[in-house]
Amino acid sequence: MTQTAPVTPTVGILYPGYSAEDDYPRAEQLLGDGSRLPLVHTLMREDAHRVDALLDVGSEDILADGAKAVAASAGPLDSIIWACTSGSFVFGWDGATAQVKALQEVARVPASSTSFAFVDACRRLGVDTVAVGATYPDDVAERFVEFLGKAGIRVLTLTSRGIITAAEVGTLTDDVVLEFAAAVAGDPAAAGAQAILMPDTALHTIDVLDRLDERVGKPVLTANQVSVWQGLRLAGADRARTGLGALFAAGPEAG
Repeated sequence: MTQTAPVTPTVGILYPGYSAEDDYPRAEQLLGDGSRLPLVHTLMREDAHRVDALLDVGSEDILADGAKAVAASAGPLDSIIWACTSGSFVFGWDGATAQVKALQEVARVPASSTSFAFVDACRRLGVDTVAVGATYPDDVAERFVEFLGKAGIRVLTLTSRGIITAAEVGTLTDDVVLEFAAAVAGDPAAAGAQAILMPDTALHTIDVLDRLDERVGKPVLTANQVSVWQGLRLAGADRARTGLGALFAAGPEAG
């Protein structure tokens, strides 16, 4: 679905629970062009990086309620993003596709999820080999690897921190995030990776995107970064921007 670029795009953000949601108003500030990222907290009955809990978090009725709420509070949207990586890839490629389709039918604007945003971001940068640094337990992180594989993206190495709750992930400091990315990139198995992927939207990263790239010497794609980028892209506001990492700096000409 294509559309004319709005002067100041409004991207609805559906965010489960409470952990790193403040990355989105911070991204608004860094964009500095009037782009709006109104956010609603979708229902999270249980904060757990566990398959059954994640399937509930990403259920169709919860996302539909979120879409209606963000439109009611923010006015007309130009696009909408389900800002939860694990709550999308856990459904598998076909299930995540159906999830986005259902969301788009309710919202009546272009829709996507963070999982597909990672795929599209890799394509923008011409990346097909990556290393993944996940905060999730191993079994959940492996599902992200499988999801990327469906898109032809090869994961050379996966490092998992095994954190169960999004709330705990949200407490990790900038220094911890930088050290984690450096450790992932420093794994000898990651030497051939074209980018590092950090897939949890519960992880605060918006304030350290340029520092992450500089620290590891290659693009680092993070969940909240790609979610914002995807929303703007779908809203027709795809252009090069500074201060938000290599992905934003690349601009549409890179694709």
